[in-house]
Amino acid sequence: MDQFEDGILQAVQKKIRKQMDDIADSIACGDCASFEEYKRMTGIIEGLALAERELLDLVEKYQES
Repeated sequence: MDQFEDGILQAVQKKIRKQMDDIADSIACGDCASFEEYKRMTGIIEGLALAERELLDLVEKYQES
């Protein structure tokens, strides 16, 4: 993997992680107005975590080949 590709992947992972952290902080600060909003926010975190895991798995596979 060249530096350009590595930089893009790191930027995407950093953005995903920041979104997850921002939402988790929002939940921790009590910003959820309802249980439905809490469920929505935790669902977003779950989806972002899955996306991050897929990205990391792809990077690992690429580095192994």
